[in-house]
Amino acid sequence: MKIGLISDTHGLLRPEALAALDGCERIVHAGDIGTPEILDALRRLAPLTAVRGNNDRGDWAEPLPHSLELELGGLCLFVVHQPAHLPADLAGRGVRVAVCGHSHKPLIEEQAGVLLVNPGSAGPRRFRLPLAVGLLHVEGAEVRAELIELP
Repeated sequence: MKIGLISDTHGLLRPEALAALDGCERIVHAGDIGTPEILDALRRLAPLTAVRGNNDRGDWAEPLPHSLELELGGLCLFVVHQPAHLPADLAGRGVRVAVCGHSHKPLIEEQAGVLLVNPGSAGPRRFRLPLAVGLLHVEGAEVRAELIELP
């Protein structure tokens, strides 16, 4: 199973991001979406799960949760926008992968038995940080994360 990870679009969905996520069986948006049209475009690629970021406001954003646990292909994921809001007990809850955004800094790292993935920002460039999305490759009990830098 291939799961696409995207965050911090801030109202801009680049064609390169869509191309990188094409072929995913599921897409997870880790917040700061910007507009409901971003969600509509991502839903055209694959089933979508999204959380609300600190900049997501308005009637369209109200139904979005601030965080959620999600099981995909036997893999338990936790999704939240801000890394500071990651619970300390994720491994004890059976979570294998935590996905967050907010910093605009792409990151893959193991923390306390949980694979932490920040796909970075796929929207407007911030400072000199790269534009990126992420992928989770799930094969049985194995999970591998990948960052894809956008041109």
